[in-house]
Amino acid sequence: MVLLDYIVNLSIFSLLISTPLVIRSFINYKPINHVHFWAGIYGGVVSMILVMLAIHEQGYTYDIRYSSVILIFAYLGPISGIITGAFGLLARLLSSGHWDTAIIGWGVLMIGFSTISYYSKRMTPLKKAFILFGAYVIIYIITVPIAFNVFRDNLLFHFQYIVFVLLGVILGVLLIESYVKLHRLNNRLSDMYRMVEASETKYRLIAENTSDLILVMDKEHSLTYFSPSHEVVLGYQCCELEEEKLCTFIHPNDVELFRSTLAGMFENKESKAIEFRLRHKNGEYIEFESRCKPVKGQNDEIEHIVIISRDISERKKAEEILLQSEKLSIVGELAAGVAHEIRNPLTTIKGFIQLYRKENGVDEINDLILSELGRIETITSEMLTLGKPQAVQLHRTNLRELVENTLELLSPQAHMENIQFKLSVEESSFFITGEKNQLKQVLLNVLKNAIESMPEGGDIHINLQKGAEAECVLSVKDEGCGIPEELLPRLGEPFYSLKEKGTGLGLMICNKIIKQHHGTITYQSQAQQGTLVEIKLPLAS
Repeated sequence: MVLLDYIVNLSIFSLLISTPLVIRSFINYKPINHVHFWAGIYGGVVSMILVMLAIHEQGYTYDIRYSSVILIFAYLGPISGIITGAFGLLARLLSSGHWDTAIIGWGVLMIGFSTISYYSKRMTPLKKAFILFGAYVIIYIITVPIAFNVFRDNLLFHFQYIVFVLLGVILGVLLIESYVKLHRLNNRLSDMYRMVEASETKYRLIAENTSDLILVMDKEHSLTYFSPSHEVVLGYQCCELEEEKLCTFIHPNDVELFRSTLAGMFENKESKAIEFRLRHKNGEYIEFESRCKPVKGQNDEIEHIVIISRDISERKKAEEILLQSEKLSIVGELAAGVAHEIRNPLTTIKGFIQLYRKENGVDEINDLILSELGRIETITSEMLTLGKPQAVQLHRTNLRELVENTLELLSPQAHMENIQFKLSVEESSFFITGEKNQLKQVLLNVLKNAIESMPEGGDIHINLQKGAEAECVLSVKDEGCGIPEELLPRLGEPFYSLKEKGTGLGLMICNKIIKQHHGTITYQSQAQQGTLVEIKLPLAS
């Protein structure tokens, strides 16, 4: 029966210790106000329950309430321990006699436990618990069997009671230490989760808001990850890119280079940079500069390749503009130098031929020579215009009047070529800020090219209208032989011309003048379908 009583006491004691720990696990770990006081109260309640479950032997009551007192002193200090002990003493006095033994023993234990707690502040609770238990054993032996002569001859009873209390302390320590370790582990896991969430948040912030394309590709060239920027840059939805191979989006001419680069990366395990074109959803190709970095997996083998690509279309355009600008500068300097050197001997030759013609009469050869010399003079003038900086004075000009005056100037030539000008104007005036003579030079050049492209005559449609964002649009559409579409990008290059005796400097000068006026000039044409020249200029405020 005594063994059964011990088991019941220890079981209920374990349950009472575990209950607050388990409840605490299901609520937020927020600090509790006056925790020592409330812990002492709870410990006191536990002590009272243990007194109610006490073992009665020959008029004396034995229980393991001091197991809870030792644990409270070890983990929460003297204040909580004394409160717990006071509740236990009160329950003991109410349940049985021998008050003097109970009160004196309780007082000696409280003084001893408080003294040990004071001098063992830096120790761990685990060590404190067993030191306090050792002190309890010493005080118990001195007071109970020796001082009060209780069962002095029954040492086995005292031994089993001390073991009874020891088992309570051990069970309590195991339960509390397990909870504390789990609590610490949970805190560490919570901190790790927070760190992972913070890291993932930063990663998503970067990956989802960058304009660069971020791809992760496996050995089979299948895409395992793609950043949301693909939808913005290439127009593809996420579901359209899943389980697709990257090569299906690369320009056919760049696929072989891309594959050889990847093969080299898997072999050499080194990062590489590569430029290739990716297909937009609308069918256009966009140039990208990509940095490919291999990611090693198990056995030091490359399992994935991270590809970060940046749209370099604007950079390529800027490089082309810079190259064109440098070319124009070189051509301009060369043209100005050559033109200056040619004009002096040209003037002399032309003067002597004119003098010879005057003395010897009209001669077909002389006329031909003078005609060719005039053409050379025109070319040198154009070259000087291209190379020499022009002092431009901008004035408020009505573009409609300028167009009408230019058409009047070219009307006789157009009439002789059986060509009619069809002018269409939306409004009575289109005021721009510009240099009248230079703009007239552009109009003359464009209209002459249109006339020369129509040897059999026809109509030239000139349309002047308002465009978007405070600009006007002047379009010239002829019915001539047209220009092959693949040759359009070269229009405006120096010394590139589709005419037999053309120099290519005319359109180059037109481009330069329109650019100086903060406008644009574009060409649209197809072979045998005529040419459309569109000039956009900002309207004057």
